[in-house]
Amino acid sequence: MRVVSIPPPAGPHFQGGAQPPHFPHQGPPGPGPYFPYGPYGPRPPAAVNGVAIAALVFGVLCFLPAVGLVLGLIALLQIKRRGERGKGMAVAGVTLSSLGLALWTVALVTGGVAAFWEGFRDGARSDSVLSLRKGDCFTSPGGLEGWTAKAHKVPCADEHDGEVFALVAVPGSDFPGDDSLTELSEDRCYERRSAYVMDGWSLPEEIGVYYFAPSEESWSFGDRSVACVLGREDGTRFSGSLRSDATTLDAHQLAYLEAAGGLNAALDEVPESGYFDDDVSDDREWAGQVEEAVTEQVRLLRAHTWPAPAREPVDELVARLGKARVAWGRAASAADPDTYWIREEEAWEATDPSLSITVREALGLATSPPAYDEEVEREPEAGEMEV
Repeated sequence: MRVVSIPPPAGPHFQGGAQPPHFPHQGPPGPGPYFPYGPYGPRPPAAVNGVAIAALVFGVLCFLPAVGLVLGLIALLQIKRRGERGKGMAVAGVTLSSLGLALWTVALVTGGVAAFWEGFRDGARSDSVLSLRKGDCFTSPGGLEGWTAKAHKVPCADEHDGEVFALVAVPGSDFPGDDSLTELSEDRCYERRSAYVMDGWSLPEEIGVYYFAPSEESWSFGDRSVACVLGREDGTRFSGSLRSDATTLDAHQLAYLEAAGGLNAALDEVPESGYFDDDVSDDREWAGQVEEAVTEQVRLLRAHTWPAPAREPVDELVARLGKARVAWGRAASAADPDTYWIREEEAWEATDPSLSITVREALGLATSPPAYDEEVEREPEAGEMEV
């Protein structure tokens, strides 16, 4: 026997041969009105799964791909169990999140995260320290002493809290720790200052060096630079750029400062003995280095073609530097401590910074020696011999 099903008649169907519900006031039973959402009628549309929507959003944004992937898998299970809609969104969320996760993995392996961080820094908001670059002037809430992560770039001609003079790269792949970053920042920032402010005489006495180092959180995203900043030590704002380098100086000013830079660097390396003792070997070695620096400065001054107003002052300076070179050479060859200290004092007098004032004036450079360049008489401690 073959059982053949008979197609039901057109219109609403009811199981078990039951008749459509009969309402007395509507007449005899027939194909009349029925409850569209009754126990045997069509069902209302199923709800859309909310987790599927979230999975799709995370998949499209792709900034937390792992979250989007997990939400997509959860959504698929819920949709199957509850009969909800949204399977397409869940599948799309899983697919996009998987792709995003793969891209993040490749970026971590190839160093792409560091490149992403650099791009983020370049596109950072104008009120973030991440947007600061060499030569930028900025204001910061609370000034430099209360400096947080906020900094608003302003023209250097306007009043500002600080001026960025260098960005120092931090080596290594592991976060070095706050103490190591502090030591590196202090050393490297002071080293870089003279390259940004070549004319130390133009730097006001009240200007100090500050820095902004990476935090452990920013390091994890590839932040590897320290921002070195110039600002007033009394916390007040100032106007005007402090920069004096190849971008702001003419060829003659630059030539003079480059010639003087070697001697200034050598003089800054004076041994930290601070008192008279029986061993002056380090002092004699240092005096010899100063002698070489003076010799190099004379060579550079003679090699440059100076404008007419500066020629005579430069010639006079060269002659005086020749005497300073001889004085430092005598100190370097002193036979005993007593002789050395006498020779060193003579050498300092021969290297009086005021000797260069006439040259600076002719070249349009600052003419007031900073406080740290002025002669400071050393006073021996108790029990030391005074020369």
